[in-house]
Amino acid sequence: MAVTIARETPMQDEVRDMVGALNDYLIPLSPREFQFQMTVDQMAGPDTVLFVARNAASAAVGMGALKLHDGGFGEVKRMYTKPAARGTGIGRKLLDAIEDEARGRGLGELKLETGGTTPFNDTWAIYERCGFSRCGVFADYPDTKFNVFYEKKLTA
Repeated sequence: MAVTIARETPMQDEVRDMVGALNDYLIPLSPREFQFQMTVDQMAGPDTVLFVARNAASAAVGMGALKLHDGGFGEVKRMYTKPAARGTGIGRKLLDAIEDEARGRGLGELKLETGGTTPFNDTWAIYERCGFSRCGVFADYPDTKFNVFYEKKLTA
């Protein structure tokens, strides 16, 4: 599937719809207190850059965000590809855009938190294929069986 990836504002209906679909998928998978979804308003903050994948008809088919942290690292947030577009490489393209942005900002590493139960096997596989490896807890996340953490060192 031919897609374009671009920085966009999260303050648009297509992004709100994808955030809602992602939340609808995630919320039943683990206890709410161990889920850390960013809202559209939070994604619009100065510490976050959102990338949107669009198909040939300019419809949004995926998204991913880079949240900037003090300490020289960025965090991958809100990765989502619409079900009809899964398996087409959109996730990898979004991660590439996030990595390029992080490198351009001089960040030395990317980290992420995702679910820690079996329904996340496909998610883990994507991150691992893209060069991420499991790591320990970071930032203010709790260390629980419901959360898995990944990191990727970036080179210039």
